[in-house]
Amino acid sequence: MAFDLTEKLQNVFKNLRSKGRLTEEDVKAALKEVKMALLEADVNFKVVKNFVKKVQERAVGQDVLNSLTPGQMVVKLVNEELVALMGSETTEIALRPSNEITVLLMCGLQGAGKTTTTAKIAGKLKKKGRKPLLVACDVYRPAAIDQLKINGEKQDVEVFAMGTNHKPVDIAKVMLMCLIHDIVEIDAGDTYAYDTEGLKTQKAREDAAKERIFSILPEEQKDELIKLFDEFEEFKTAESKFAHAMDNLQPLILNNSNGGGDWREHGVTAEQVYGRQNKTRLGSEKLYEITKQIIEENIEKGNIKR
Repeated sequence: MAFDLTEKLQNVFKNLRSKGRLTEEDVKAALKEVKMALLEADVNFKVVKNFVKKVQERAVGQDVLNSLTPGQMVVKLVNEELVALMGSETTEIALRPSNEITVLLMCGLQGAGKTTTTAKIAGKLKKKGRKPLLVACDVYRPAAIDQLKINGEKQDVEVFAMGTNHKPVDIAKVMLMCLIHDIVEIDAGDTYAYDTEGLKTQKAREDAAKERIFSILPEEQKDELIKLFDEFEEFKTAESKFAHAMDNLQPLILNNSNGGGDWREHGVTAEQVYGRQNKTRLGSEKLYEITKQIIEENIEKGNIKR
């Protein structure tokens, strides 16, 4: 769709430039095509209406219509108004320090250009010395993963994908499950993975926290969120297993990015790390492969004791 919009606008501009003289009707006809192109690209109707109105008011002035290059002048006005609409100032993406992980989630309607834009952003970040990783989360749309891989290759950015041979989990449910679990952990106090004493009281603290937090909600919402939290803890469904895999992978990546800080500080052993990652394998073989690679690299570096 992003390509279609560009192509349609270029055709309108080409027709305008080809005319040596423009009338007010020519301008109105061209802007009507611009309006339809923007609407077909799912741009909000009110936004389009105001945009076309502003361009038309500026374009029908005598200075434009009577100029030596009226078509080029109208194109220039459209460009200026598009820049004003999108924002004339460049806003940089707020990133965490290079030794931490920044997660960017791209959302939008199908065909809006998310995949291409995401790959371009990743390419830009790589040129700035970052190490971006593109992750394929669209497991439903045909060829979505292949599209991301192609765009990733163009930008020379690595793409993580689990392939298409896996039974897709309910991604929205997994995300909500992880969020609910973290909210409870924040209230109960997060327990360090290798704190044997803290782990003894973890369940009691989290059970009390979930009741305290969700009891402020209407009964129906409370029951729904507690059910999601309990599903995560029971570790029976595909969604709960994948959520655990993601929950285990995140601190592993953080430790890897900061030179094994926590592992070194607490003298963590390979047996302890692998023991914690047992559930990762049950949630996702692909994620476990990455987990194993990270662990082995940190054992070699001396960050994790053998």
